[in-house]
Formats: sequence, structure tokens, C-alpha cells
Amino acid sequence: MTDKILVVDDDQSIREALERGLRLEGFEVRSASSGDLAIQEVEENPPSILILDINMPGINGIQVTKYLRSTNIDIPICVLSARDEVSDRVSGLEAGADDYLIKPFALDELVARIRALLRRNKVAVTKTVNLGKLRIDPQQRRVLYCGRVLDLTKKEFDLLYVLSNNPNIVISRYQLLEQIWGYDFEVDTNVVDVFVGYLRRKMEEDGSPRMIDTVRGVGFILRA
Repeated sequence: MTDKILVVDDDQSIREALERGLRLEGFEVRSASSGDLAIQEVEENPPSILILDINMPGINGIQVTKYLRSTNIDIPICVLSARDEVSDRVSGLEAGADDYLIKPFALDELVARIRALLRRNKVAVTKTVNLGKLRIDPQQRRVLYCGRVLDLTKKEFDLLYVLSNNPNIVISRYQLLEQIWGYDFEVDTNVVDVFVGYLRRKMEEDGSPRMIDTVRGVGFILRA
């Protein structure tokens, strides 16, 4: 079955260029010029993946992402942003996007990211985790830490689950990118660090102790 891509950008030249390039790569491609049209397209004919520009008039990419996640639509979302809009990229990931790509970018890079995101969902979530004050129920995708239920996105949950299934073991950024994001190639991104930051903030917001430590130059470790 051909994977379906929805490209959303208010710039017509970018939409048309991506449509041509992605069709040549074998994808079925549709496009939308605004956030409200993107939501309509996703709800009426869900794509396999959404390529979403952040800065659009009206409903922007961050608002689209928040809306889709609030309605439990879990398709992969890759947000596009300009090089100097770091805060927008972070906001997009916080809203529930899976990855980001900085404009301008090479088509080969986008295609690689798309194929990686389409390989995602490989995290096997079957075993309940009990580590001190941390309890993870994979069947309900429910996390309890220090007596609080944590409201996690899918990527945050998957990241915590992988780390907690390997307690006291250092896991490299590359391993996490491979297991959670589906990347089996070198990629220049700090997306793992960003999501670890989200997890720490949610786990420690009431002064609860830190469980996830950074091993400089290597990766991360969850201390049991």
C-alpha cells in the first residue's frame, strides 16, 4: 500500500515542489494551503504522515498539532520551520509533533525523515514497569510517578518506557533515535535532548527527584 502524505504550507511554490518531489519517491501526495484545510483533510481522509509548516496565517502549525493530538489523532507529524525560529520548533514538539526539519532543506533529507517516521511505533509496550516511585502501565499507557499521574505525549511515553526497561544502563542518542524515531542513519537533530527535557520537567515539577541523568557525550540513563 502506498503511503499517503499531506503537505501543508501557505507557500504555493513550496507545496508544488514537495508534491512533485515526493511523488517521484513513490508517495501519494495531497496538499493544503492553511491550517483549517489541513484539519479538514486529516479528519476526512487521514494521511500516513503530515508535513506541516509552522508559520501560516490563521491557524498555524502549532495550533493544528495541538488540535489533532487533543482529538487522539496519532499520525506522525513533521513540522517545518525557518532556521532562526528555535522557539517555534520547540513549541511544535511540545504540542505533539514527532520531529522537525529546518528550512531550507534537501528533499533527500525530508524523504529520509519521512521513511523513518513511518517505521516508528516499534517500541514494544507489554511489560509493566515498577522502579521505586515510578510505575508504568503499558496497556493503559499510564505513568505514575511519586503518586502523580503524568500527562505524557506518545513520544514522551515511548522514551520513558525504553529508558525504564533498561535501568542503570546508558543508552546513546543514536539508540534512542533508532528505537523510538525509526532512524537507522546519522541525523543532525537534538530531538532526543528536547524530549528528555520535557520528561524531566513533567516528572520533577513538584520537586520530585530526578531519575533521568545525562551522560555527557554519550546519551542518557534512568537511575533505578
